[in-house]
Amino acid sequence: MGKLYGALALLGLIWSTSFLFIKLLVHDLGPFGIVFYRCLLGAITIFIIMMCLKVKVKISSKRELFIIMIASLFNHALPWVLISISEEHIQSNEAAILNAFTPMATLIIGYFVFQQTIKRQQWIGLLIGMVGLGIMMKINVSMLLSGNIYYSLLMIAVTLSYGVGSLLTKKYLQHLEVMVISFLTLGFSSIYGFIGCMISGQFNLSPFTNSDVLVNIIALGAMASGLAYLLFYYMVKEGSAEFATMVTYIVPIFASIWGLLFLKEPITTRMVVGLIFVLLGVFVTAMKRKSIESTKRTTAS
Repeated sequence: MGKLYGALALLGLIWSTSFLFIKLLVHDLGPFGIVFYRCLLGAITIFIIMMCLKVKVKISSKRELFIIMIASLFNHALPWVLISISEEHIQSNEAAILNAFTPMATLIIGYFVFQQTIKRQQWIGLLIGMVGLGIMMKINVSMLLSGNIYYSLLMIAVTLSYGVGSLLTKKYLQHLEVMVISFLTLGFSSIYGFIGCMISGQFNLSPFTNSDVLVNIIALGAMASGLAYLLFYYMVKEGSAEFATMVTYIVPIFASIWGLLFLKEPITTRMVVGLIFVLLGVFVTAMKRKSIESTKRTTAS
């Protein structure tokens, strides 16, 4: 557990920078461009590591390959497009805070899709978390009639996507090497991103003509994607999908610091209060829940 918690803390620090880099890059690359370059550089980073360690890619069946393709869509391509679209309209620290709903979203997906059980205290935790989301999204009649709430709702869709992806990985890809899962899912997602670029007309070569864009996309791709997802899949395999998504507790704290320091984004009382409610909901949801029971349910089904 010491290694798992160490990986959790390190991943939280690294992943928090992704919201900053997305904010800096979305104007130049567009949402699909970010997915393409981010996943491509992440896959290349892991491939180099695999070559050095002589790790081979072994896929046992077409069904397994199909599951990897689906997991890559929900773990990378879809959520990263949605995050990029959201950050065109909301602050990076707001996006990171809304992303903290991921563990509870994973619980919801596990209940409705993977037939996992939810105890009474977990329902209570979910309700508390919903209150926190309502505070952060400033849900009221006037807000529902405005357009900004839709970009906050996109971030909720992101958390649901992460929940599906992490549960699929835990249930069907447990036997694969962490590096193999990371390389293949990022590789397929780069293809999805490229297709999106071609359809939307967002493909451009700005990373090769603008040094600032190049530095930021390398940091986002190699560090916040390649190295980060090695840590993420390691925690999914050795812990559980729910444990791995706990990283979203830590990310908003660091992301708010980066947003304040580099983007001059204010940290409002609403954001702080909302985050407290969400984290309280997560705490109540996770209370008395043993990860080993979750692991047995996901691997046995």
